[in-house]
Amino acid sequence: MGFHDFVSRNGYYTVGDFMTRKEDLHVVKTTTSVDEALEALAEKRVAGFPVIDYDWKLVGVVADYDLLAIDSISGSSQLTQPCFLMLIVLGKYTFNEIQKLMSKNNGKVVRDLMTPSPLIVRETTNLEDAARLLLETKYRRLPVVDGDGKLVGIITRGNVVRAALQIKRASERLT
Repeated sequence: MGFHDFVSRNGYYTVGDFMTRKEDLHVVKTTTSVDEALEALAEKRVAGFPVIDYDWKLVGVVADYDLLAIDSISGSSQLTQPCFLMLIVLGKYTFNEIQKLMSKNNGKVVRDLMTPSPLIVRETTNLEDAARLLLETKYRRLPVVDGDGKLVGIITRGNVVRAALQIKRASERLT
């Protein structure tokens, strides 16, 4: 995509210009088992999922910390914690501790652990505003919904960095 593909409406870029679209998202439902969600996290190499109902309406978000109930042993909020998978790599949790955490979730489903009514943005949200929200809240991703609350995409910190690089390169080519 070139710079002119994103020439802004009223001088700014939107979330819709750079978000990951619904077709490319990994999602879970409220009835997905915690084990299935953990397996999907590992397989897809992501740190969390939007949670949808049968009609793609956003009902929550769930992160690796939620699924393993790490807050219950660490006493801290997911918002200030690094990615759980990174903590495994860094050796913060032993394999036995992870097994214990996983055993606490036997029989639980995503609905039991998700964060309901998450912070959201729309496709028409100014990209700069979304980037500010990602930085100020320390969230790694924001679900993007339409007027009916249906999930249409997600904007991540990575999307914002890629957008900044694309815009920078395109503007350099014009000068």
